[in-house]
Amino acid sequence: MDFKHLLCILSISLLSFSYLIKGQQPYIRKATTACGSTDKSNSALGYTCNGATPRCQAYLTFRSQPPFTSVSSISSLLAADPSQLSQLNSVPESATFDTNKMVLVPVNCSCSGKYYQVNASYVAQQHDNYFIIANNTFQGLSTCQTLQAQNNNLTTENLYTGTRLIVPLRCACPTKNQSNDGVDYLLSYLVTWGEYVALISGIFGADTGRTLDANSLSETDTVIYPFTTLLVPLEKPPSSSQILQIPSTPPPPPSSPVPSSHTNSNKTWIYVVAGILGGLGLLSVIGVIIFCVFFSTSKGKSKKELDAVVSSESFEALEKSEEKKFEVEFDFLGNVSSSAQSLKTYTFKELEFATEGFGPSCWIKGSVYCGKINGDLAAIKKINGDVSKEINILNTINHFNIIRLSGVCFNDGTWYLVYEYASNGPLCDWIYNNDSSQKFLTWTQRIQIAFDIATGLNYLHCYASPPYVHKDIKSSNILLDSNLRAKIANLSSARSADEDGEHFVLTRHIVGTQGYMAPEYVENGMISLKLD
Repeated sequence: MDFKHLLCILSISLLSFSYLIKGQQPYIRKATTACGSTDKSNSALGYTCNGATPRCQAYLTFRSQPPFTSVSSISSLLAADPSQLSQLNSVPESATFDTNKMVLVPVNCSCSGKYYQVNASYVAQQHDNYFIIANNTFQGLSTCQTLQAQNNNLTTENLYTGTRLIVPLRCACPTKNQSNDGVDYLLSYLVTWGEYVALISGIFGADTGRTLDANSLSETDTVIYPFTTLLVPLEKPPSSSQILQIPSTPPPPPSSPVPSSHTNSNKTWIYVVAGILGGLGLLSVIGVIIFCVFFSTSKGKSKKELDAVVSSESFEALEKSEEKKFEVEFDFLGNVSSSAQSLKTYTFKELEFATEGFGPSCWIKGSVYCGKINGDLAAIKKINGDVSKEINILNTINHFNIIRLSGVCFNDGTWYLVYEYASNGPLCDWIYNNDSSQKFLTWTQRIQIAFDIATGLNYLHCYASPPYVHKDIKSSNILLDSNLRAKIANLSSARSADEDGEHFVLTRHIVGTQGYMAPEYVENGMISLKLD
């Protein structure tokens, strides 16, 4: 009996040893959301330079999202050659991809210090930070940790609009063992919702065992997460025909994560048997038996168990029924207008005159100025970028506890939004003020402000058509008028809550402020009315 136990242990050790020999990189897991972590057990800082060569041809995947939907814009963002990108995706250089279309990106990967990377550059936009740039703009092809390390002279607070950053993109070159095994290329695949190792491997005709090997994953440890990259070993370059049928939202996994492809199955057996025979013929037989036992056991798993393997623990929340809506009715109907407000179009000269040429005496904070229009005070905000969402939302809702947009102006590439003036400024100036003699809120005022915020949110969630989720509720986005009544502001990141006809939606577009975002939104991109 002891001898048999010893043989089993040795056979398992040989199996594990074969993974360690060929293993490319430790999988990153949830490290993309842990920007302050110093844990180096994963590949958060990049893939280690353990390949056979210091530089190589590698490939990335990217899902087209505005404003990065054309060959030229994606190539510029990811430091790729536009002619090679267009050729790889079988489209002309002038082509524009549909939103959420998967795009193959050829890159020149090389060692930089300890890690492989492609150095792209990016100019920070308004409200950007390392987390948003890594997980939103670059969709997980970089991480906040590696951005911080690469741009160590800049803190998160110093990411002013116009700051140019170096963005290391995640790529790798095959190890010597992988090259000897026929692997000539590694593809950094961006994982999205509901995907698993066998599915991703099958897309590119890759062997599942090789993919597990490349990411230092075992057959019992295949949990992968959105916003992370999975290395896929390839014998030849990927092609546009392989990604042609990939849906923008992947289907749920089948009843078993074991690949059904006869070819892949045979290759996996070859790896297992070859690894064991390389050690000892007798142990190979026992190793195969152990593998068979495990294989048959895994096939008998219930779907519920498999869901826990191939998806994030947080996804269990999606299976729970929606809790009963909060039924307390707020007395706010008197504040709601019977029709949408109409917007006035101002000329730039009118706004210049109202703000004394946008002079320092009229400056409030950031890009917001105070101006006098027709004898009434107004807040005028300068914005570079797309403001259509906020304008459309504010032009279709009107509530006392939501800041009112009264007019717009467009001049020389810049938008100017004219809001009602909240003379007492943001709530954060009152609750974080150290000089209590200047600004102080009584208990009654605090309760009223909390009630105002809840009333405004209740309107957005239950009475706006369609209902909206604000997504960035924090004290700096709550403004106080002359009577210290609260107004919800900054709806630029708000989103309709009933898209896809569901109580929740999933998104890759993570927008908000760290510390204020709900964990289910940060980890899984789940948007619901409960988010606020």
